[in-house]
Amino acid sequence: MTVEHKPLLEVRNLKKYFPIQQGILRRTRGYVKAVDDVSFTIGAGETLGLVGESGCGKTTTGRCIARVYQPTAGEVLFHGDEGIIPVNRLEKQALKSFRKHMQMIFQDPYASLNPRMTVLELVGEPLLAHGLAKGRELEDRVAEMLLAVGLKLEHLRRYPHSFSGGQRQRIGIARALVQRPKLVICDEPVSALDVSIQSQIVNLLQDLQDQYKLTYLFVAHDMSVVRHISNRVAVMYVGRVVELAASEELMTAPKHPYTEALLSAVPRPNPTHQRQRIILGGEAADPGQTVPGCVFHPRCRYAKDICRTEDPPLNEVTPNHYVACHLAAELTLEGIAPILPTGD
Repeated sequence: MTVEHKPLLEVRNLKKYFPIQQGILRRTRGYVKAVDDVSFTIGAGETLGLVGESGCGKTTTGRCIARVYQPTAGEVLFHGDEGIIPVNRLEKQALKSFRKHMQMIFQDPYASLNPRMTVLELVGEPLLAHGLAKGRELEDRVAEMLLAVGLKLEHLRRYPHSFSGGQRQRIGIARALVQRPKLVICDEPVSALDVSIQSQIVNLLQDLQDQYKLTYLFVAHDMSVVRHISNRVAVMYVGRVVELAASEELMTAPKHPYTEALLSAVPRPNPTHQRQRIILGGEAADPGQTVPGCVFHPRCRYAKDICRTEDPPLNEVTPNHYVACHLAAELTLEGIAPILPTGD
């Protein structure tokens, strides 16, 4: 997969706080810090994987970037042909016009499609909304997109209930790509599908990326899937990025204890190679309550006194490998086996 180094998206100090309201008067008593000071860039043609356990803020991050949610603070900068676009500051009309450059593929193919609309109406709706096509031209563009995602022309006038889960996700992908966006935010696009279908959808996304020169932010919790599709991976924990590195480097030589714990759950293809599963104690930190020190220290088996008192910044410990851990330089953590090259 060819990756250009020119940045397409910059996320700077992104925050999303949800108010905690109590009482009859619904007074704000605090905030849930779903996304707390997240920064990264995505290069044109690149796939950045965003991983973490449920509730870590990865989906909220994707939705803030796409302006499904309005960020509380920070910047989202899109590098388009017409210059740098501050997505987080776009007004309603400008945001509608911008959406043709950035689209989302949602997790649940059953809930993301209107059951009262045919495939032609579902996939063609973005073209109508932006005045890009209508009539015969619209039908031709929808038909072309359906063929590209592996569906048939006879599916054009069918309704979502007549399709399988994998086919519905292909419809969702066609709907997201019909406007030819540059950036696609994939919000766990395979987690609701059977394992036998997941690899088909992931391979399809890779083929479409090459065909249409797409850039992906791939949100997921399955490290095996993320490893397969991503160029770089960012690991999130309680609203923060705790590690960011090239995919293979992060998988084989993690620097953060949380990443090591996630990788210990990845199934091994060799049943004779047994490895100890790291079971994290306690519960994930509450994003509604600020704890002193590192947010991961209550569950970290390597934690020292400094971890309980000082919040570690995200530092570059080796070239292009960023970690938020006081002990990153002294720990030797276990990853998973590297992918060996196969012969012809």
